[in-house]
Amino acid sequence: MVTEAEVKAKLTDAFSPVYLEVTDESDGCGAKFNLIIVSEQFEGKALLARQRSVHSALAAEMPSIHAVTMKTLTPAQWQAQQQ
Repeated sequence: MVTEAEVKAKLTDAFSPVYLEVTDESDGCGAKFNLIIVSEQFEGKALLARQRSVHSALAAEMPSIHAVTMKTLTPAQWQAQQQ
């Protein structure tokens, strides 16, 4: 079983996010997560490259995770969405 805390720690280490939201949507079994990651590391990267980098950061956990939905944003994109 993968926990929100484990996913959050891995993503924090990999991306040093400005904002990070990890939600376990699987009723606690750790099989389905919704992610919002805001990081300067996404600057200049296409959406697919951002998603691949998230999957790589969670490579050890992915065999136990059934589904991941994610928003990968730059700080400027995040700020624009908040207005």
